[in-house]
Amino acid sequence: MESRAHYTRPTFDQALSAWKQLLRQLGHAQELLWMYDENLCLEPDPADPEGLRLAFQTTFTPAPPGAEQITFRHFSGCEAPMVFYRAGSASGKSVCLMLCDRWFERKVTDPEYVWHEDWGLAFRAGPREELPEAREESRWKNRVIHGRPLSELDFCMSLRSVHETLAHGRVLSAYERYAMDFPRLWREADPAPRG
Repeated sequence: MESRAHYTRPTFDQALSAWKQLLRQLGHAQELLWMYDENLCLEPDPADPEGLRLAFQTTFTPAPPGAEQITFRHFSGCEAPMVFYRAGSASGKSVCLMLCDRWFERKVTDPEYVWHEDWGLAFRAGPREELPEAREESRWKNRVIHGRPLSELDFCMSLRSVHETLAHGRVLSAYERYAMDFPRLWREADPAPRG
């Protein structure tokens, strides 16, 4: 994604207010539980041997306070549509993600998406279904990551990127991530102490 936006993005508070107003109109919970890539738990669906079902967890990879504002700020600088996406409900809250990619340009005519074209932002309120929470670590570790079809959820932000923004003021490049991991990888490859 490019870093120059051609939309007139709202402030986070303006977008959040419009989002909650839509949720209220549709009878969804306005208390939000924000999810990130590491929180998603796609797993085999017992009702459909070919399908996957979505669960989530916040126990093993909790988001830091203010993560949703960091995500909004980062995605606002991208020259691609943003989406506030409600995946379902859990414990009286709306389980939400922020998504961003040019892939969403094809969703402009999709009736599930409410577009604010001047903002380059869409809202997708989603189904009324209750999402299961994966509280067992084995269930989260065994989630399906590879070999599944591309979906909207693949365009969410990772918690790693949120933590990089908190630590470095921005999301790191792949080279910078490798450079930061290199000393640890070197020690693991050569564990003999140097004297």
